[in-house]
Order: sequence, then C-alpha cells, then structure tokens
Amino acid sequence: MNIDHKPISLKILMPLLAAIMAMSPLAVDLYLPAMPQLALDLNTEITLVQNTLSIYLLGYALGLILFGPMADKSSRRHLVILGISGFTFASIALSFCQNIEQFLALRFIQAFLSSAAIVVVPSAIREYYGKNIAKGLSYVTMIMMLAPLVAPSIGSALLLLGNWPLIFYCISGYAIIVMLFALRFLPERANLFNTNGSDLTSVDIKNYSFIERYAIVLGHKQARLDLISSMMVSMAFFAYLTAIPFVYLTVFKVTELEFSALFALNVGALMSAHFINTRLVTRKGSRVMLFAGLAVAILAASALVGVNYWQLPLLYSVIAIFPLMGSISMIAVNSDALVLTEFAEHSGTATAVIGTLRFGIGALAGPILTYFYDGSALPFSLLMLGAILVAAVCQTIIKLGKPILSKG
Repeated sequence: MNIDHKPISLKILMPLLAAIMAMSPLAVDLYLPAMPQLALDLNTEITLVQNTLSIYLLGYALGLILFGPMADKSSRRHLVILGISGFTFASIALSFCQNIEQFLALRFIQAFLSSAAIVVVPSAIREYYGKNIAKGLSYVTMIMMLAPLVAPSIGSALLLLGNWPLIFYCISGYAIIVMLFALRFLPERANLFNTNGSDLTSVDIKNYSFIERYAIVLGHKQARLDLISSMMVSMAFFAYLTAIPFVYLTVFKVTELEFSALFALNVGALMSAHFINTRLVTRKGSRVMLFAGLAVAILAASALVGVNYWQLPLLYSVIAIFPLMGSISMIAVNSDALVLTEFAEHSGTATAVIGTLRFGIGALAGPILTYFYDGSALPFSLLMLGAILVAAVCQTIIKLGKPILSKG
C-alpha cells in the first residue's frame, strides 16, 4: 500500500500508537514494587493485592470483547478519548482507595475502559502498512516494550519520593499527556484497502452485527490455526512471567539486583527480535519469519528443558532463555499480523479475538504450573516447549494444507 498520501508522519504516529499501547504495561508493572506497602495500608493479605493483576487482565479481556467490534464501525478518536479518559479517572481514584475491595473494583474498571483505546491501534497500523502490518506491529511493540523494561525501577524510585498513591498520580499524568497527543495527531479512520490494494470503502461494513463480526473471524480456518499459534506462544510467555521470579530468586538464589538485570536482558531479547523482524519481514514475509521464529524457539526450549533436567548452572538457563524469548516475540507478532491481514474490514474484532484468547490462555499458565510444581524449574520449561510444539503443529498444518485452508 502506498502511504505517501497519509497526512501524518509515521515518525509521529508509531511512537503515539506505542504510547497508547504502553498504558497497560505501565499500569501492570509500575506498582509491582508497591505491593507490600499496599497490603499494609489497605489492611489486607499480599495474596489479595497480587490478585489485582488477574483482575486487571480479566477487565482488559472483557473490554476487548465489547470494544473490538465497535472499533470496526465507530470513530477511532472517540474510542481513544473514552479509553484514556476512563483509564485516567480510574487511576486517580485508585490513589484514594481505603480498602482492597475498592482497589479491585477500580483496577477492573481501569483495565476495561483502557481497552477501548488500545483496541484501535492494530487497525491504525494496518491502514498505514497494509500487507506489511507485521513490520508496523514490530515497530510499535519494540517502542512499547520500553515500558515494562523501566516500569519497576520507576515504581521503586517513586516509592522513595512518596507513598504508593504517587505511582497512580504519575500513571494518570502519563495518560493525560498521551490523550493530548492523540487529540492532536491521531488520524481518523482512513480508506480501507484489501490485501490486493483495491478500495473496500464501497462495502458497507457497518451492516455486520456484533455476533456476525466474531463469526467471520472465528469461522476462517487458516486464521483459527494462526490464532491457536498466537495463543500457544502467549501460554509460553505467561509461563515465563509466572515462573521466572521463582526460577531466578528461589531455584538459582540470585539477588534482587541480579534478577532485575536478568529480567531486563530478556526484555532486550524481545526488543531485538522485533528490530530484526522490521528489517526482514517486508522481504521474507510474515509466514517465513514465523517459521524462523518457531525453529529457534523449538531449539531453545528443548535446550532449556535439558538444562533444567540435568540441573545445570544458571548461565546455561540464561543462554537458553535469551533466544527463546526473542523467538516467542517473533512468532507472536507475525501470527497476529497474518490474522489481521485476513480481516481488513474487521481488524478491531480480530484484535479483540487475539487479545481475549491471549489473556485467557495466559491465565491458565499459573494454575498449570501450580499443579505440576515440584520445586524445580523443569515444569515451566516443559510447559514452554509443549506450547511451542503445538504452535509448530498448527503452522505445519497450514503449510501442508494451505490450498484447502484458504477456501475456509
């Protein structure tokens, strides 16, 4: 697609879209260092404070279900204003909470409303990049990942300056700044184009009902396999997020400073993979990059299983996890891009399906790891390998049966 006619520079649009997407990572990661203080001030157990993460993910997933189809037919700017405004007011209200029940309710509202803004991002990227949406997604995700990279450190610094409400004041201030830039620079919906470049604006896409939009996305056979691939790598990613504090801090007994450095190293792997994807995906295509990511992931996950089975030193786990995290991000962004490419006129609904399934399957990682807990790092490495192998099977089915699947 030719993007020269677009009225806004990608140098402005991509950071803006990344800033919108970064709201949720900041809301999730910035207050992590404050959890013990929250439990004390709200006179509750730390486990209930930890459950605010699950409540946030639930609210976000349910919000996507509602706002996804709306993004296909409603004003993009109106949804962004609704989402960021709601996120801002909920963030301010959180700083005044007196008990854990209020905190849990407001976390749900904060996440639910924020999804209205975030759900429009992939459709905006698709309008500007067309078939090269994976490149745009990689750019935005690479910038957005700065948020989880620095959020815990910023949260710790804010705690030194004041109490935990200061963290939510800062989150609110960030959201207000993003909304001001969105009001100034975020374009409304551009003309839609299909993958052949022909104009789709003659199609009255607003005639589809809420249920029909989901039926169209979920009824596409090849897209279902790409969705399963995305779900499985999300399972692997959430298995990592759930288990890695235990693995590093308890199994290998590293210090908190060492843990922060190792965690940042793996975020660097994610960002590096997205950078590589932006350089190669326009020439190789999303499907080729997805298979390359799968090949690396299978090798790295198998190595990680071996490292933990034979209980080798920490260095071997670090060496195995680094390429594994990078390859997971490459699989995820390209599988998402392949789904979104199939649904130019239903990109909001497709985004909702991807996000809901991703967070839904991710929520299972914790219970699965708890069930198979044996005091070692082996269960988490086996879960990551198993999830990646399922994704590989899905992609193999697509490769072997593509002429048949494409008719679905």
